[in-house]
Amino acid sequence: MTVAEPLFGSLLPDIVTSPPGGVSRHLAKRLRSVESRNITYFDVGWPIFWKEASGSNVRDVDHNLYIDLSGAFGVALIGHAHPRVVHALQAQGEELIHGMGDIHPPVRKVELIERLCGIAPWVDAQAVLTTTGSEAVEVALKTARIATGKPGIVAFRGGYHGLTMGALAVTDRAHFRSYFEDQLYKGVSFAPFPECNDVSRVTADETLGLLRAAFQQGAPNGDPIGAVIVEPVQGRAGVRIPPDGFMAALSDVAMEEGAMVIADEIFTGLGRCGSMLASERLGLRPDIVCIGKVFGGGLPLSACLSSQSVLSAWPENDGEAIHTSTFLGNPLSCATALAVLDVVEHLDVPERAEVLGSQLLSELQDSLRGAERVSEVRGRGLMIGIELVTDDGSPWKGGALRVAEAALAQGLIILPAGEHGHVVELTPSAFLTEDQATHSLVVLSSIIQKIH
Repeated sequence: MTVAEPLFGSLLPDIVTSPPGGVSRHLAKRLRSVESRNITYFDVGWPIFWKEASGSNVRDVDHNLYIDLSGAFGVALIGHAHPRVVHALQAQGEELIHGMGDIHPPVRKVELIERLCGIAPWVDAQAVLTTTGSEAVEVALKTARIATGKPGIVAFRGGYHGLTMGALAVTDRAHFRSYFEDQLYKGVSFAPFPECNDVSRVTADETLGLLRAAFQQGAPNGDPIGAVIVEPVQGRAGVRIPPDGFMAALSDVAMEEGAMVIADEIFTGLGRCGSMLASERLGLRPDIVCIGKVFGGGLPLSACLSSQSVLSAWPENDGEAIHTSTFLGNPLSCATALAVLDVVEHLDVPERAEVLGSQLLSELQDSLRGAERVSEVRGRGLMIGIELVTDDGSPWKGGALRVAEAALAQGLIILPAGEHGHVVELTPSAFLTEDQATHSLVVLSSIIQKIH
């Protein structure tokens, strides 16, 4: 009896030429000549150009095979090209590719919003479909402004909510903001984000005190504050996890002050942190939720969710919506999102993420205990961060990028995170195989222990 060969998607790495190979280097040269230099990062060992992907595997144009531990920016929680998603995409493509989302909507738009409202934390849930995470945040901010009549916003240090102008105003990093500071809304107060197991930084009580003070004082430009936007777990900042009880207390303060809580669940939502929404697990009671990334199954799709009582603050469409877009409710994206929700719900993706994430976290903490450059290994579900420091305990600037480049050479795709590029971030698929997980941990641990 012959044993079946593992399928593409569940394979271990196979590096046949040092990445980036010749074809990738040639494509990099072509891209460099036609794309703005701000967009794609180029270095000696970066980038590779993808040719195909399935499950947890990516194959590049030079025939190198990788394990993707990044989930392609966190999108591929159910794996690349999940069969149900591919089938839905193909079937929809044969029927209808584009509709007129706010004029003559496609059927899939109705089906998706009905399904989406069924997993929202309100009995009278409604939704606005959007295309990118940034746009979902824009809708959330507009909703809070209309519903409360207060334009001011509280956001958090380290928060990342997107790079369009409204979203950028509540995103905290000088690297993103500096060129546009004079165009950004000045009514945003930034509060420190408290973290677990880190007594050297601000405590939860201190943050809550500053939050109350912000409400009393108003925003920096004097506007009254009507919204608090927060990631339940900060993603791009390096998997920063709040202390127990903080999110519930934040919700209490916002409710007392008549402000709305916007949960940016674009990275954390739809199962990644061990529950359908990370807010549920961490005690946050949002008035508005943004989701994205996983949602479209690889196609661009996001959404802003709230209750009917909140969203009814928007005026009735009189023939011209005051927030809409050409691709709103795109039928291809809606069809794939329906397939994603099928997989997430029927294959227990939140539970898978919790179990696999706990296993990976525990094994990484064991293997990296005492490692010279590692200050902490932390995570929630399949969102794990390895914080790297220098000899004096300060963030190792660019250290995670060095790890990512070394990992790529050995067939692992990972990304750096954190303001200083000092956190190795892992956001793999919930269907990462046992062999892939074991191999990845051995390789990654070895790299981190040896790198200087």
